[in-house]
Amino acid sequence: MLFKIAWRNIWRNKIRSLTVVGSIVIGVWALTFMMAFYDGFVTMYIKSAVENDLSHIQIHNPDFMEDKKVEFVVENVEDINRMLSSDSTVSAFASRSLNNGMIANSKGSRGCQIRGVIPEQEAALTRLNDKIYDGVYFDKSKKKNPLIVGQKLADKMKLKLKSKVVLTFQNVDGDLVSAAFKVIGIYKSGNTIFEEMNIFVELSDISRLMGDKTMIHEVALMLDDVGLLDTVQSAMKAEFPDLLIENYKEISPDVNLYESQMGVITYVFVIIVMFALIFGIINAMLMAILERSRELGILMAVGLNKLKVFLMILIETVFIGLIAAPIGLMLGYFTVLYYGKVGIDMRESMEKIGLNEIIYTELDVGSYFIITVAVIITAIVASVYPALKAIKLKPVEAIYKI
Repeated sequence: MLFKIAWRNIWRNKIRSLTVVGSIVIGVWALTFMMAFYDGFVTMYIKSAVENDLSHIQIHNPDFMEDKKVEFVVENVEDINRMLSSDSTVSAFASRSLNNGMIANSKGSRGCQIRGVIPEQEAALTRLNDKIYDGVYFDKSKKKNPLIVGQKLADKMKLKLKSKVVLTFQNVDGDLVSAAFKVIGIYKSGNTIFEEMNIFVELSDISRLMGDKTMIHEVALMLDDVGLLDTVQSAMKAEFPDLLIENYKEISPDVNLYESQMGVITYVFVIIVMFALIFGIINAMLMAILERSRELGILMAVGLNKLKVFLMILIETVFIGLIAAPIGLMLGYFTVLYYGKVGIDMRESMEKIGLNEIIYTELDVGSYFIITVAVIITAIVASVYPALKAIKLKPVEAIYKI
């Protein structure tokens, strides 16, 4: 009986009820979209960082990570390569030389990180060859000292294809070495900070200039399944205890922070939106009780006890939430689905923080369940105060109230 009365009471003032339903629908839709946008942003940020720079696991000489001196190389590279080549969980790996230096031309000079790479390995690991938007990737013709620069650095230094630059860096003896290089390609990674700081040369060229044929400072690898990250890392640490073997979370605290805080941010979004909805629902239900004071007085006078009055108000509020939540979730789902395919172009605004990607919204099934539960809890909480006001009415006074 209470459910039937509560359902009829909702539609006695359709405008007010539909207004409350509409506010909940908009709140749920906005919440769904915000959560999906944030998840998409974090996924894009982590993916960009891992694919362009971090990889899943990096191997270094422990002293190199402290001082960044070029003499601290990875000694047993051949053994590492042999292990990685035989490991079916490793999708790709690359050995690199890393050296901080200066790049200069007639337009000026800038600090940069010089990455000496093995072309085939780097292409397999980071797909650098696919990111060349002007010029060519390292080829087998072996032009003398070829160089690939990022678009951002090329724009700032007015570099074009075949531009000649001078790289200055330290060799193994600590002396400064300068050598001329020619730009053969310009890459675009989607991360403008990375593009501005990192240039690529062939490992053989930079090793020759630094005074050693095998100047490997870093071995980076990607896994087929990131879920095996800890297992592979532990196995490598056991095999090479003298090396520093870190995963991308340990290397980049900001990436780890974003990834670990995704769940927390979800609940923050839910709490903020639901807290705002509570006041709208309370306001509407208080107005409904004020209008129905005489009716509630009559119901209590004929024997409807306070508990049933309380439950009736609660059921009315929950019904409104149950009507609005599926509509809001449906609108949110289709919005997330649409922008998950076409994406949201944030490249101009994101460029200022070093990102240049399209964000694709995404939201897991568990988040939809959390939103549904949150709406029901919100409706129950919002109904408490109006219901308490209702049961405090005195039947005689309420009946004769105008």
